[in-house]
Amino acid sequence: MLINIHCAKCVGIDAIPVIVEVDVATGIGIHLVGLADAAIKESLLRIVTSLQTLGFRIPGRKIVINLAPADMHKKGSGYDLPIALGIIAASAQRELPFLDKFLIMGELGLDGTVREVSGALPTVELAAREGLAGCILPRRSALEASEYNIIDVYGVETIEEVLEILSGEVARDDLLVRNLRSEYPSADCQGQSGAMDFSEIIGQEGAKRGLEIAAAGGHNAILIGSPGSGKSSLAKAMSTILPPLNFRESLQTSKIYSVAGKGNPLGGLIKQRPFRAPHYSASIAALLGGGSDNIMPGEISLAHNGILFIDEFCEAPKKVLEVLRAPMEDRKVTISRLKAKVEYPADFMLIAATNPCPCGYYGEGDRCTCTPSRRIAYMSKLSGPIMDRIDIQLWMHPIDARKLVERKPAESSSAIAERVLKAREIQKRRFAADGIFCNASMNNRLIDKYCPLDTGCRKLMERIIEKMGLSARACSRIIRLARTIADLEGADNIRMEHLSEAAGYRFLDKQNILE
Repeated sequence: MLINIHCAKCVGIDAIPVIVEVDVATGIGIHLVGLADAAIKESLLRIVTSLQTLGFRIPGRKIVINLAPADMHKKGSGYDLPIALGIIAASAQRELPFLDKFLIMGELGLDGTVREVSGALPTVELAAREGLAGCILPRRSALEASEYNIIDVYGVETIEEVLEILSGEVARDDLLVRNLRSEYPSADCQGQSGAMDFSEIIGQEGAKRGLEIAAAGGHNAILIGSPGSGKSSLAKAMSTILPPLNFRESLQTSKIYSVAGKGNPLGGLIKQRPFRAPHYSASIAALLGGGSDNIMPGEISLAHNGILFIDEFCEAPKKVLEVLRAPMEDRKVTISRLKAKVEYPADFMLIAATNPCPCGYYGEGDRCTCTPSRRIAYMSKLSGPIMDRIDIQLWMHPIDARKLVERKPAESSSAIAERVLKAREIQKRRFAADGIFCNASMNNRLIDKYCPLDTGCRKLMERIIEKMGLSARACSRIIRLARTIADLEGADNIRMEHLSEAAGYRFLDKQNILE
């Protein structure tokens, strides 16, 4: 008897159909075909042991298992459960009339338990697109799709529960994830408990203003200053002033984490914007993502719709920094291999922090021991193309001793977040028909449409370009930044003071800044 079971394989943040075909015929042995990797080939022993533990027999005939389409590599342990169900149905040990109505994935333990797999969200979306009745997944994996209400999603822990669903003899509505969700803490209660509040950071009002603008428009920023000036603290505090994810952003971010096997442990979609802080020694593959057949997202994609924070930016190898150029501009990562090409979204805010020189004290009186040539060589890792893509450049000095002693209360993150949210709401309405959410994502066409400059602003912009020697990209970024500053003030049009402040955040474009 030939049995077909619907499965899936994740390619990027989307899933594509895979059919597990199981046939029991005259002969001897178990044969697995269909370009399966080592994890799937090893699954046969797990499946046989698991079925025997539960009292099922392995037919003493030839069992042929095909993973279709046969010309596509399949990886992972998620095909254990479908293969086991195919053997049970093909050998007529159980009647499973609803087997072809569900998309099924799951890893098996030797005792018959069903263990979690990655890619639950794309898998559920595929089941909905294919018009299937529902999806059966391990419970922990299924909880990721608890807010996806288009089709029924069952969360199971044992093979017996799966058999009860597929036989139709017992109604198992208690296994639907919308009913299981109440057993787990609410994902809505997640908070940035470990993040620092802006009120805890003394002084640095200029840097706080710059980061508020960055958060309001989704702009990239770099913090330059001596050790102990508060660069890392301010960068980490940014997560407390960002607006919450909307549904579309939340779904896309959750799909990336689901594919990476890092789905929300509390169930449901990810509600908090990601904050990723890889070490500056991270490899190119760790940042971009990679793999052979199963290409996984890297830190750049995991920071999608959130913050990518890289401390000690100038200590990182230059070739690692240069790989950020294309994702910062295109807001996506394309990873090509000989037999595969995968695209991951990468719309992140880069927050970089660095010292101004190797000793770290340039600009602080006579404390710096570096020669001009060493300072220039150190900062030369910030190439022109990289700096063109960073909208806000902030120089931070150590906190004045009087302010440290007085410790006057500073403005809280919640107060700043309110202004940021108002600015983002303005941008949401502005770009409702354009498919973007913030000013930093505007292309030249949208800049012409939403950022008109009057005569005075155009003349000022000409003087700024001539004086600072800006590239066309840097010019566009100043206008985007000015649009964000205007949004924070609630202004309808960009004014000269907005352009002046925006240009002031690009001091590294000036000649001989470190000499």
